[in-house]
Amino acid sequence: MKNFEDLGVGKDLIKGLNELNIIKPTEIQENVIPLLLNNTIDLVGQAQTGTGKTAAYGIPLLNKINPSKNEVQGLVLCPTRELGQQIAKQLFRFTKYTEKIFTEAVFGGEHISIQIGRLSRPTHIIVATPGRLIDLINKKAVVLHNVKTVILDEADEMLSMGFKKELDEILTYASKAECKWLFSATMPHGIKEIVNQHLKSNAHRIEVNAKDVVNKDISHEYFVCEEKEKFPKLLQLIKESGENRSVVFCKTKKATKILTKQLIAKNIPADAIHGDLLQKERDKAMRAFKNERVQILIATDLAARGIDIEGLSHVYHYQLPDQEEYYTHRSGRTARAGKKGISLCLVTPNELKQLKSFEKALNLSFKQLK
Repeated sequence: MKNFEDLGVGKDLIKGLNELNIIKPTEIQENVIPLLLNNTIDLVGQAQTGTGKTAAYGIPLLNKINPSKNEVQGLVLCPTRELGQQIAKQLFRFTKYTEKIFTEAVFGGEHISIQIGRLSRPTHIIVATPGRLIDLINKKAVVLHNVKTVILDEADEMLSMGFKKELDEILTYASKAECKWLFSATMPHGIKEIVNQHLKSNAHRIEVNAKDVVNKDISHEYFVCEEKEKFPKLLQLIKESGENRSVVFCKTKKATKILTKQLIAKNIPADAIHGDLLQKERDKAMRAFKNERVQILIATDLAARGIDIEGLSHVYHYQLPDQEEYYTHRSGRTARAGKKGISLCLVTPNELKQLKSFEKALNLSFKQLK
């Protein structure tokens, strides 16, 4: 197995990676890093969530930045503010021992004037949600003329959230970029359109575990129970898992709010993240969860992409998602960085059919618990 030095990564970056306990490259990193470090190319990478994509594109991106030039040279587009903050934080951590490279995250839900103020400082990389970036471009607070590298992370999710028009607009603004790298867990028709329109015809394609979209370190399990039995069952499971932290997924904001209140009423340290919360409220909930003041985080699918917590043992599906991609991203919150994890569904007899369709579409085997 190769290490990062074998891939051509510089010693100062490796020192930062080692401190984050990123020692051995994952499959996507092993495939992508040497290719992107040594070439000026377009790339389409298909890889499941939790495989280390941020380092796969982040290391080559940082390598291409000239810190002495005070201009935006790199752009990372992603679907949610949580994921944007996560990416910016990772890039900052990777560069602990390198020359200073300044990254700024911009997203909806925070006052735009605050972000314009931050962008007036030296900024080499912008991590952005598409809608907010368009707002900043229109206000002439961001100029993309000097951007050399554009990355679309979780491209399928940006598409499913309705950002196709914004992505087309941004990629047109940044059409002079030398490198465009697109990463996606799935490749729906809209993604192929973006690739054909904005990436070079000879773009490299890398598929990692394309047949196994879901991480093999995750055990997929389910309980069959009536709707009214779901809460007592979840309570029992949480108590049996001891002090382990878990994420519980619901389909709707309403269900998320109700479940959070029910758990708190049973003295379970719980908090929620969903679309009705202000950004500062979501940040506060995530901080409490990361700092282990909160044991259970209840979330809607919107939040699935931005939760990257080390050592999550369980993901619970209190309500099944509508689409199999959402199941992939939900369950991918556990078993990260080579660890094992459990993805457990609470299903009514009527929902068994949907579970079977996930099993078939995602090439999984669900184990029924009694």
